[in-house]
Amino acid sequence: MLHDSNQMTLFPKLPDDALEEMKQFGKEIQLNVGDVLFSEGDSKYHFYVVLEGQIEVTKQVGVETKVLAIHRHGEFMGELSMLTGSGAIANAHAIAPSRVLQIDVETFRHILVECSPIADMILSAMAGRTKDVEAQLRQQEKMAALGKMSAGLAHELNNPGAAAQRAASQLRGNFKNLQTLALQLNLLSKDQLKFITDIQNQATEHAIHSPKLDPLTCSDKEDEVTEWLEDHDISNSWKLAPTLVTAGLYTEKLDTVADNIPIDCLEHVLKWLDATLSSFGLIHEIEQSTTRISELVKAIKGYSYMDQAPLQEIDIHEGIENTLLILHHCLKKGIIVNREFDRTLPKICAYASELNQVWTNLIDNAIYAMKGKGDLTIRTYRENNCLVVEILDTGSGIPPAIQSRIFEPFFTTKGVGKGTGLGLEIAYRIVVNKHHGDIRFESQPGHTRFRVHLPIQAENRSCQGVSE
Repeated sequence: MLHDSNQMTLFPKLPDDALEEMKQFGKEIQLNVGDVLFSEGDSKYHFYVVLEGQIEVTKQVGVETKVLAIHRHGEFMGELSMLTGSGAIANAHAIAPSRVLQIDVETFRHILVECSPIADMILSAMAGRTKDVEAQLRQQEKMAALGKMSAGLAHELNNPGAAAQRAASQLRGNFKNLQTLALQLNLLSKDQLKFITDIQNQATEHAIHSPKLDPLTCSDKEDEVTEWLEDHDISNSWKLAPTLVTAGLYTEKLDTVADNIPIDCLEHVLKWLDATLSSFGLIHEIEQSTTRISELVKAIKGYSYMDQAPLQEIDIHEGIENTLLILHHCLKKGIIVNREFDRTLPKICAYASELNQVWTNLIDNAIYAMKGKGDLTIRTYRENNCLVVEILDTGSGIPPAIQSRIFEPFFTTKGVGKGTGLGLEIAYRIVVNKHHGDIRFESQPGHTRFRVHLPIQAENRSCQGVSE
């Protein structure tokens, strides 16, 4: 919603005498409700003045249609695209029966040169509109990114949370069985109890620390163990085999167990081992799941730098790692991340959460360019008095014809509704204007490299001394 104080600047109305004068320069168009005046991306553009009715201007951002303005009698649109030579940055359609005056590009430029009062009004509105629309869409870009990131984080948190819940439920059932199984071991001697306890400890270590078998070898081992258990009249052998194989209790080790345990106690011992080993495995799974949740929460806090000053001394790698962790849901389906970090780089004074927006935009663009499959390389090093972060991808590349424009506001190579064209513009402002650094790129099919230069402050210089 626009404030009243902006209304006259952003949407000035041409007086009726000016409208009458301008009619000689264009043609009138009749529009019914729903008729489209122009669409986002259209390269054939005109200057339009509303003579009667209402024209709604919208922009598609993700799945949301954002209303930018509603133009009524005497208000105009299309001047920005005409002067910059770019395509339309928004959509316009009639929301009431309307009459619109359409003026072509050459005639419009003649009006600006020859008709000073009208030109002053139009140019004043252009400046205000550009600033207002850009501010609205920057905020929308941030909210869209936050929404996408939140959805990914919810998914990432749900997986370990569900795993921990499932493991805890299974663990409860295991402990009920263990009480009964432990009582059945009373027939064993102290030496035999020590023997199976040693076997249990060795198997637990193996399950946690030994490399996992490949699927084919694992399947063969399970078949062998199942057959061994059946030969020794162990019931439900197919249930026990996977746990015993994971713990390294193959047929050779089982032979040793059988040699040291009375035959009438063998089934009780093996089922006790199965229950204790699977319980240790479930506890390990709960530990891993809760650790993963803790890492994600820590990453979120580090990414946003909650409860910390906006300008602070930071290790650049922490922000990159937090960004990668938060974007893991986009990376894990086919992108290999290569880290080539110089961990000896000094800390720098920076607006940490805003730099994380830069890494998010660059990495998200790389993921989009690679269609979710490829190699993403992130490299850090020192160059003179600057810290350099390079982000390389193996995607489709940026066509040479548009490379000079990719940092322009509203310019995007993504389809309509896929982006506002402000991601790289935001990155540019944060790096260049906010941190007095530089951002460059080079691109060809299969190889795009963005290089961010950030000044390294003197070691004894306080962050409080860095001006915005």
